[in-house]
Amino acid sequence: MTSSATVHVAQPAAEPVALLSVKALSSHYGRIQALHSVDLTVKTGQLVALVGANGAGKTTLLRSISGVQPVSSGSIDFLQQDIHRMVASQRVRAGISQVPEGRQVFAPMTVEDNLCLGAFTRAKAETAHSLALMYQLFPILHQKRHLPAGTLSGGQQQMLAMARALMAKPKLLLLDEPSMGLAPLIVREIFQLIQKLRDQGITILVVEQNARAALSIADQGYVMELGRIVMSGRGAELLKDEKIRQAYLGM
Repeated sequence: MTSSATVHVAQPAAEPVALLSVKALSSHYGRIQALHSVDLTVKTGQLVALVGANGAGKTTLLRSISGVQPVSSGSIDFLQQDIHRMVASQRVRAGISQVPEGRQVFAPMTVEDNLCLGAFTRAKAETAHSLALMYQLFPILHQKRHLPAGTLSGGQQQMLAMARALMAKPKLLLLDEPSMGLAPLIVREIFQLIQKLRDQGITILVVEQNARAALSIADQGYVMELGRIVMSGRGAELLKDEKIRQAYLGM
């Protein structure tokens, strides 16, 4: 009698799908064009960095994606649906949360009240569970949960702004200049937290002037100049590029 055995052939890992796809996107401030036919893709599970000098259009692109900056032409596909006509609150409900430049916490309100505001799209029954998760991820916020948010240090306010955005349980987290105004040691801590979030499966698009810090942890990177994407590639590869090193790393 001949025994038979089933041979299982390993299948190649599936390519991550595009969670966000920006195509030929343009935007204006009055008569001034801020974005010029921008293309950008963020795949599920990726940490994507958008770097460039101040005034390059990075924040405008992020605001266009989150719905607070009108677009003139082009498309923004999120979960394979064109959302460029959706209002900002609908985009939050769809799964996009933004941490704004400069943190913008509500200074007179307590840390915990700031966090609860981030869960405005979710059922109240889910808020307590989400709070517990945020306090696990950011222990300092648990210690200071009853204090006014304005009493926190800059780094702690950045953590609060990130936790507030995560309270919405986003599918895509947008981070706008998370290192702005922070001391180097705190910047390192913030980027370690960003990397930890990515490792936990959160898809992240981070806008950052600190190209070295952002590209060193990014799966994919884009370089923006004067409202245009001028270069893209894997984060580690862009870090080695001579043009990037001279223009943004001072080397």
